[in-house]
Amino acid sequence: MSSNSYDGEYMGRIIHKFGFVAVKGSSTRNAVRALLGLRRALGEGWTVAFTLDGPRGPRHKVKPGPVALARSSGVPLTMYHAAVDKAWVLHTWDRLMIPAPFSRVLVRVGKLIPVPADASDEDVERYSAELQASLDRVCTFAEENVAKVGSQEFPLFRK
Repeated sequence: MSSNSYDGEYMGRIIHKFGFVAVKGSSTRNAVRALLGLRRALGEGWTVAFTLDGPRGPRHKVKPGPVALARSSGVPLTMYHAAVDKAWVLHTWDRLMIPAPFSRVLVRVGKLIPVPADASDEDVERYSAELQASLDRVCTFAEENVAKVGSQEFPLFRK
């Protein structure tokens, strides 16, 4: 999901190159329309992604939208985080990072988290907590190990 702003359009174009579809919307404006757009995209066979912390944060804190989408679509959730060893950090609420040339990047992906269609509101809270724990794990691992990319421990290519 990307916002209707210039930044959202820019990010939407980037994520499209990685095989994702950009659905216009925001958790603060037209949230239901945005979730319906994401569900429609899933039904068409697209892979969808959106930041879990919403457009205003707090940073790295899961909001309820992803779990609601997983419950209504039947598509499991997963988490990923890209850590960069050298970057310019913008003075924005989310501290957007622009990787410096020749930076090391480590992307860590979490496990799949299925959410059943008949999940109760209590279950939704539990799945949100599980998603938050997954986010915390992948962020910690990637940030702690990005400097090792290209070493014996994390070779660039495996045989």
